Amino acid sequence: MVSMGLLATPGVIEAQQARGPLPRVGVLLFVPMTPAAQEAFRDGLRDHGYVEGQTIVVDWRSATGSLDRANAVAAELVGLNVNVIVAEFTPAIQAAKKATQTIPIVMASAGDPVGAGLVASLARPGGNVTGFSNMAAELSGKRFELLHELVPGLMRVGLLIHGDDPLDKTFVEQTRAAATNAGIQLSVVRVPHPDNLDAAFGALMKARAGAVIVPANLPVPMARTAQTALRHRLPSISLVNQFPEAGGLLSYGASRVYILRRTAGYVDKILKGAKPGDMPVERPTRFELVINLKTAKALGLTIPPSLLLRADHVIEA
Repeated sequence: MVSMGLLATPGVIEAQQARGPLPRVGVLLFVPMTPAAQEAFRDGLRDHGYVEGQTIVVDWRSATGSLDRANAVAAELVGLNVNVIVAEFTPAIQAAKKATQTIPIVMASAGDPVGAGLVASLARPGGNVTGFSNMAAELSGKRFELLHELVPGLMRVGLLIHGDDPLDKTFVEQTRAAATNAGIQLSVVRVPHPDNLDAAFGALMKARAGAVIVPANLPVPMARTAQTALRHRLPSISLVNQFPEAGGLLSYGASRVYILRRTAGYVDKILKGAKPGDMPVERPTRFELVINLKTAKALGLTIPPSLLLRADHVIEA
C-alpha cells in the first residue's frame, strides 16, 4: 500500500512532471504499524521540506514481527525501485540488506549494528547501510535500577524476547550481566508469535518473576502485552515510550519517535547524493523515562517522589 498523504494540486502535479519522478522511500517496520510511528517519520520529512504525496512517495510496510514476512516485504520494496529503504529494528534491517546491496538503507534503529554485521563500524559503516543504534542492551542496568526503586526486595525478573531476532543474543547477554550485578535472577522466555504470549507469561509466573522486561521487537501489539502483564499483576518495563502509553507501567530508553523523525535527515542527505557508507551511525543522546500512574495504581504500587521528579512524562489517566 502506498500512502499518498495530501492530494497535490494541478499546478504541483505539472511541476512534478517537469522535474521527473518523485523520490520514493520504502519504510519497513518489523513490528505492527502504528499512526505514531508513521507521523514521526512524516514530521521528519516535513522538517526537510518534503510532503508525502506531493514531493515524495512513501511505501509503508510492516513485517508484523515475522522474519519470513520481513524478507518478503524487503524484496517487494526493492522491486518497487525505491530510492531509499528505512528499516526499523535489526530483523527488518537484515532483511533489507539481504534484499539489496545497492539501495541505501537507513536504520531506525538497531540495537547492535556492528555485532549484527549490519555495518563495519559506527564511524565508517561502509556498504549501503547507516542510521541509528538504539543502545537497547547497554541500558539494561538502568532498567534494573528503576525496577528496584519500584519493587523493593525484587529478586526475580522475566525477560521476554522475540527469539529469532539476531539482536536477542547480545540483548540477553548484557541483560543477564546487569541482572547478576543487581542480584536478580533472570528468566528468559521466547515470544516468536502472538499466540505464544499467554504461555510465556504462564512460564514467568511459574518462575515466580516479580516484574517483566518487554523489548520493542515482540510481534505482539504493545497494548496486549501491557494488559497481559497487568492481568498477572506483574510490573512491566520496556525500552520504548509507546509501551506505558499503551498501558504498561514504565519505559526507559531512546525515544522511538525521535529516532524515526531523525532518520528523515539521513534520507534527505542520501537523496541529495550522500553515500550511506560514509555517514556515521548515530548513537541516541535523548533518553526518556515514562511512567503510567494509572497502571501503578492498578498494581498497588506507590511511585517514589524522586522517581516522579525524574520522569520525562507521567501518564495519569
